[in-house]
Amino acid sequence: MIDGFTQTRIDCGDVHLSVHRAGQGMPLILLHGYPQNHHCWAKVAPTFARHFDVIVPDLRGYGDSDAPPDNAEHSTYSKRTMAADIANMMNALGIDRAHVLGHDRGARVAYRFALDHPERIDRLGIIEIVPTGDFWGAWNADLAMAAYHWTFLAQPAPLPERMISADGAGYADWTLSAWTLAKGLNDFTPASLASYRAQMADPARVHAMCADYRAGAFFDRQLDEADRASGARIAAPLRFLWAEGGFPARTGDPLDLWRGWASDVTGNACRSGHFAMEENPQAVLDAFLPHFGALT
Repeated sequence: MIDGFTQTRIDCGDVHLSVHRAGQGMPLILLHGYPQNHHCWAKVAPTFARHFDVIVPDLRGYGDSDAPPDNAEHSTYSKRTMAADIANMMNALGIDRAHVLGHDRGARVAYRFALDHPERIDRLGIIEIVPTGDFWGAWNADLAMAAYHWTFLAQPAPLPERMISADGAGYADWTLSAWTLAKGLNDFTPASLASYRAQMADPARVHAMCADYRAGAFFDRQLDEADRASGARIAAPLRFLWAEGGFPARTGDPLDLWRGWASDVTGNACRSGHFAMEENPQAVLDAFLPHFGALT
């Protein structure tokens, strides 16, 4: 649990999502990434909840949400499907519009939500990604070595699932540690580490996480390419935060990549590894409280 938040399960049509919620005001939806769940927001969500109605779902396949099997088209865990989950969650909660802030895979869901459901989003926040098609397009040998998981997890089932499940907790620790600036686990709370390790011990969730990346390699990438060709644009004001020691920093000018997708784009880098909310929570609050209109 996040301090001060309550947990419920919401019927979102195809799946039930586990949702944590606290606060009042304009709704703010926080979307986590891989290999994490709602726990990654624990250091910043209570502060956001002083200003907003903060809603923190576990994405399908993660945390305590349902984890259906993938399909042949790899659309079950596509960001379009996950964005539809968020729209359905909003419908169930009686919410018409919200701010949306996403990190990692959750940021991919967030910008897909902004493209597919522009009437439902007020302002968009993105942490530590560039668009999926652009990231694939930026690949060279150095980026491929750093982001090896993009191709490893997308391999056909059940190869990566079997390899991860041989030592799920060890794989979780390796991944988390390798992507921090300090190359360690000290920035993660005991509760969050226990939750991340538990996911890697659950075969259904390991499969879901691999399916998430299979979607990224095929369905999501192709959808991005089609949107780029058609001139689709994100209408919501977009604030982008990336880490000096993270993945977008390896793509050249990551802020400029986002300007190719939206007209109203601001952003900055912060001193952190990939997991900014846990490594440098103040930088996240400083970047997004003003963006979402909090009165400090």
